[in-house]
Amino acid sequence: MDAVFKALADPTRRRLLDRLQARNGQTLSELCEEMEMSRQAVTKHLVLLEEANLVATQWRGREKLHFLNPVPINEIADRWIGKYERHRVRALADLKRRLEREDK
Repeated sequence: MDAVFKALADPTRRRLLDRLQARNGQTLSELCEEMEMSRQAVTKHLVLLEEANLVATQWRGREKLHFLNPVPINEIADRWIGKYERHRVRALADLKRRLEREDK
């Protein structure tokens, strides 16, 4: 679980996961399109995500496709949030989002 927390600690890696959540099965080139960093830097981030089992890959011909694996995140939620009453945590999160929208 330490590898998952380490991977999620970086905003660039969270952004890559968000992009895969929005459209799963992207190539490295596709993932690099909106990132303001070199291809090598994106690759290093993807390697950490793969090591944490947050990203799974599949070869399609010469292309390597990247897919989000939500299981480790779910395991964190079950272990850390599951100890608390989910409906209370969800209510607080909803309240936070509502207040943030009102501030804008």
